[in-house]
Amino acid sequence: MRRVVRQSKFRHVFGQAVKNDQCYDDIRVSRVTWDSSFCAVNPKFVAIIIEASGGGAFLVLPLYKTGRIDKSYPTVCGHTGPVLDIDWCPHNDQVIASGSEDCTVMVWQIPENGLTLSLTEPVVILEGHSKRVGIVAWHPTARNVLLSAGCDNAILIWNVGTGEPLINLDDMHQDMIYNVSWNRNGSLICTASKDKKVRVIDPRKQEIMAEKEKAHEGARPMRAIFLSDGSVFTTGFSRMSERQLALWNPKNMGEPVALHEMDTSNGVLLPFYDPDTNILYLCGK
Repeated sequence: MRRVVRQSKFRHVFGQAVKNDQCYDDIRVSRVTWDSSFCAVNPKFVAIIIEASGGGAFLVLPLYKTGRIDKSYPTVCGHTGPVLDIDWCPHNDQVIASGSEDCTVMVWQIPENGLTLSLTEPVVILEGHSKRVGIVAWHPTARNVLLSAGCDNAILIWNVGTGEPLINLDDMHQDMIYNVSWNRNGSLICTASKDKKVRVIDPRKQEIMAEKEKAHEGARPMRAIFLSDGSVFTTGFSRMSERQLALWNPKNMGEPVALHEMDTSNGVLLPFYDPDTNILYLCGK
């Protein structure tokens, strides 16, 4: 009998390093100890959090501006503490939000052709956290709605137009929040936190809809994101410090749908999901 081999449509999907002339060189990327990607990209610009004296700053470069970046290139520099996270608005390619160690969130309007002078005045400053803000995430479908999460274990959802919080989820996490992810239509969020729990939350009802204790048993940071079919994908570590990937059904979080152990590297795996191709990318630091 002929053996049937199941072919994966992703079998020949692989990454290829770009040539030097297509890279962004000589950038002093931030050395802050925070598990973030430190960059964000949209169809027009790439933003990169950088080392800055006397506060926090990030670069905003047009995608075509590859090669060596001059140290005097203009920056976005309004925070008084290091910038920890940035996120481009999905509805406007010239609007970006930043969260910082100074406990604030700032929203910035980038000129259409990029920066020619450093930008120091944000469109709005959102103040509501009592500790550093390490997570910012725009709502995927509603305009002017921004989520922020801080080391005060609180999640705030803001009306950027008025500068006021719409929802304050300050009693759902008893330990540091590692990350927050919206589902595709913005009706739910999922979170991973230091207490090793993964939570699925309805922010409008302010209710925890599903929860898994010890989603990964290791002490290192976890990540949790929604996939387009409503499943939750997590990365974390086993008790033996092996890096793990897991897939969960929010309607039944008792056991994972799938669990895969990778290796014993200590770098946190950051998941990036493309809903259009249904491909998940994992990046390790």
